[in-house]
Amino acid sequence: MPEGHTVHRLAQDLGERFGGHRLSVDSPQGRFAQGAALLDGRTVRGTDAHGKHLLVDFGAERLLHVHLGLYGKWAFGAGEPPEPRGAVRLRLSGEPGWAELRGPTACEVLTADGAAALHARLGQDPLRADADPGRAFEVVRRSRVAVGALLMQQEVVAGIGAIYRAEVLFRCGVEPHRPGREVTAAEWDALWEDTVRLMRAGVRANRIVTTRPAHRAHPRGEPPEEDRFYVYRRGGQPCRLCGTPVRHEQMVARHLFWCPTCQPS
Repeated sequence: MPEGHTVHRLAQDLGERFGGHRLSVDSPQGRFAQGAALLDGRTVRGTDAHGKHLLVDFGAERLLHVHLGLYGKWAFGAGEPPEPRGAVRLRLSGEPGWAELRGPTACEVLTADGAAALHARLGQDPLRADADPGRAFEVVRRSRVAVGALLMQQEVVAGIGAIYRAEVLFRCGVEPHRPGREVTAAEWDALWEDTVRLMRAGVRANRIVTTRPAHRAHPRGEPPEEDRFYVYRRGGQPCRLCGTPVRHEQMVARHLFWCPTCQPS
C-alpha cells in the first residue's frame, strides 16, 4: 500500500497539473458514474492530502476523495486521453492533459462536512503543517500497545506504513515491541522529527530512501534498490551497523523488521 509521502506527492502533482483548469470527468468503468457527473465540467480549486487520503477540491462543496488501498494507481499523460483499457474507475481530462485512476479502495465525492469528518477521524500527519505531535504522544504514552503497532494506527499517526515504521524505529534505536507508555517524550520527539525528515525527502524524490551514504554498499550517487533501507525486507541479513541478523515477524498483519542489537528491548 502506498505510504503517506506518495499521496502527498500525488496531491502536489495533481494540483500543479490541473489546478485552475476546468475538467471533463467520467468513469469509463461505470462504478463512479454518479460521482463523476457531480464533478464534470467543474474547475479544480485545490488539492490536499491527509495520511493516505487524497482530496481534490472542485468547489461548491464537491471534493473528490481517493484512497488507493493495495491496488489503486494513477496514470498521467499529455494531450487527449487514450481509449480506456481495463477497469478505469475515474478519468480526468482537460487542457493540461489527462489522469486515470484504477483500482482504488475509495473513490467518492464528499461535501465540506464529509471532508471535515474525514480529517477528524485521522491522526496527526507528519507532512501536514497543522500536525500536532503532542496530541499523538498523548495517545501513545497512555497505551499498553506496542509502539510498532501504534505507529501503524492511522487514527494516531496518519501516513506511516510498514516501511517508515521499521526504518524510523531503527534509526531512533527504539525496539518495536515496547509498550507505548514506556516511550519517553524525548524518544517520541526524535521519532517524530525523523519521520518528518524522511517523509519530506520521500515527497521530493518520490521514493523512500532511509540509509545514510556511509552505510550503503554504494555510497555515491543514487542508491540502488538494495541500498535504500536499513532493515525493511532485510530479514536474516546482517545489520548495516552492527552485523546482527535482522529479525522479521508479522505485527498488525504487516511485515516488521528490526535489529535486536541496535534496538535493544
